Amino acid sequence: MHIKLKKFAGQLLFASNVFIAFLLFFENQLVIPVWLQTVGRMHPLILHFPIVILLIAMLLEFFRFKPENFNNQFYRNFSQNLLLVGALFAAVTVIMGLFLSREEGYGGETLTWHKWTGAGIFFLASFIYWIRNNNWYKAPAAKVGAMLTVIGLILTGHYGAALTHGDNFIFEPILAQQQANSVPLEEAVVYNDIIRPIFEQKCVSCHNPDKLKGELILSDPTSIKKGGKSGKLYVPGNPAMSLLLQRVHLPVEDKKHMPPSGKAQLTPEEVILLSLWVKQNSDFNKRVVDLPEKDSLRMIASSRLKPAEVTESYDFSAADDKTITKLNNDYRTVAPLAKESPALSVNIYNQNAFSSKQLEELSEVSEQIVSLNLTKMPVKDEHLKLIAKFVNLRRLDLNFTGVTGKGLNELSGLKHLKYLTLSGTLVNYADLEKVISTFKGLRSVTLWNTPLTADQLAKLQNSNRDIRFVGGFKDDGKDPLKLNTPQLKNESVIFTTSTPLQLKHPIKGVELRFTTDGTEPDSSSSAIFSNKTVLKNNATVKVRAFKQGWYGSDLATFNFYKSTFKPDSLRLLFPLNRVHQAEGAHTFFDKKLGDIGANNPAWANNWGAVRDNDMVLLSQFYKPVTVSSVGLRYMIEEDTGIFPPAAVEIWGGTDPGKLRLLTTMKASLPAKGDKPVIKFLSGSFKPETITYLKIVGKPVVEIPEWHRNKGKRALLLVDEMFIN
Repeated sequence: MHIKLKKFAGQLLFASNVFIAFLLFFENQLVIPVWLQTVGRMHPLILHFPIVILLIAMLLEFFRFKPENFNNQFYRNFSQNLLLVGALFAAVTVIMGLFLSREEGYGGETLTWHKWTGAGIFFLASFIYWIRNNNWYKAPAAKVGAMLTVIGLILTGHYGAALTHGDNFIFEPILAQQQANSVPLEEAVVYNDIIRPIFEQKCVSCHNPDKLKGELILSDPTSIKKGGKSGKLYVPGNPAMSLLLQRVHLPVEDKKHMPPSGKAQLTPEEVILLSLWVKQNSDFNKRVVDLPEKDSLRMIASSRLKPAEVTESYDFSAADDKTITKLNNDYRTVAPLAKESPALSVNIYNQNAFSSKQLEELSEVSEQIVSLNLTKMPVKDEHLKLIAKFVNLRRLDLNFTGVTGKGLNELSGLKHLKYLTLSGTLVNYADLEKVISTFKGLRSVTLWNTPLTADQLAKLQNSNRDIRFVGGFKDDGKDPLKLNTPQLKNESVIFTTSTPLQLKHPIKGVELRFTTDGTEPDSSSSAIFSNKTVLKNNATVKVRAFKQGWYGSDLATFNFYKSTFKPDSLRLLFPLNRVHQAEGAHTFFDKKLGDIGANNPAWANNWGAVRDNDMVLLSQFYKPVTVSSVGLRYMIEEDTGIFPPAAVEIWGGTDPGKLRLLTTMKASLPAKGDKPVIKFLSGSFKPETITYLKIVGKPVVEIPEWHRNKGKRALLLVDEMFIN
């Protein structure tokens, strides 16, 4: 490292120690302005740099006094410089973290530990850097310092993960699954064993005593009953009026949707469980078996719990370990059901790789297989002949496969089969009624999302008392639930010439009605989606879901953009704002669209103003093209000074020095208090054959008087442009 630069970096490190000590001492008096909040929110983005650099630096420090290293000038200089860089990066990370911690929703013991272990790493790394060249500093001191720093890094990372994702984040899915499977149906409590795991996996990471988003805690019954900043979480007995369900049913892109975009979302079954729990007056003590036998909440909850089982002994010998190892591959796992048990459990994955061969290869262990999971595999009736050879099969999962009731005849000879899951299949009542009585050992059949009605399930149950039939949500019409919002299947909403409209909904039998004229669809006059609609121009598609006995869904809006031409060459005539670089000029034609929030990691592409320059993009087509419109997509967040363009000029021609103005576009300014939004601005003109196209974005020069940043130049953010 250059001597002057190294001296400056050392002085900067000293100043950072003083500044961080000042921030820690006066932390409670800190008031963070909005622009510094933006800096603070970059803490998760930069924290990986000091972690990696300091780990390497400490590894070098640990072995520094070995003769071959101690006498190596390059080793000494490199390790010292690396430690200096790591300490400086740690300083930046600590400062950002302290700014971030002052935002609403952060607090508690975990934050305190994370803050002080993080600051401790920085101070310790600085101290080691300053003392490492003293004569008394020997190998023992170097090793102790290195180990303490590494331990500090591990502890800081642990507390940071707990703060972001909740306690026990890494092992939570495994432990939750083990807990659900280990609780017998007779002992299960609805809240503790069904509802609480949903909160813990999908909600508690943001709503806990250490990360108090919205002043709401979801980690214990008392706090759940209390509610949060927006009021009570639920109205017992009334899901439709409960804030919990209202937030869950909002579109994912809505700022108030829970869980927020980017977090693991609730499954349709989990949403229904929460709805039914609220409908049952949100009891925290009721056992599952206290509910009526055919109650919807009990039926769904029962399907998530394993019935109490007596440890079973098997009369067959274990398979050869080498054979089991050979049968395991990227698409199939074969493993003992329990320690020292001869019984095997098989799971098969990857739809594209599935074939009869996957089952035929299991013939060597056909006697030992007692559990087979084929969920979501393209299994057909003809494959059931191969499955019938697994004579000791106890559990068979065929959820969302292509099997039918007629094909189940092939399995009737499996005298040990106890649990059969057929959710999401086309099994119907007529076929199932004929075949089910031939299964002598069957104890449970799961039929969620099948054509069977509640009445048909009841008939099957009455005719087969020894078998428990688990159906889906029972719609009794007394207190209907609101349907989930429709979802989009299209991989991209940007297309070149045309694109088919592809919509979906997680609940079967739903009717999707849509419009493209800006009006809101209704349940009677709007067009019914049928997979035949093809979009050929820019379009705003509005969709709602309807089903008899349910409340119609909230409105879902999907914007489609046509982009016929992509320039061969792109050049920005002025530099981008250094905070919002994205991918430079290529940002505007990479077909990646951002979400609300300039600093949201999902906002991949943006365009910012630099000082007093307009934003000018010059594009070139190697072969002439005829264009008649240009559009761009921009974001408005008036609170942070992100405004629409004051004007956008489109220039074109065949000579870059003699371009002529084709059109000028203007956008309306937001009003005070307007919600953040993403908008589309397009301008049409007489068809023009060009080889050069210049797009000039003019930011708002003076923010209006009503704004706190009045008189200042606004920021303009753009993520994509469209040339047609």
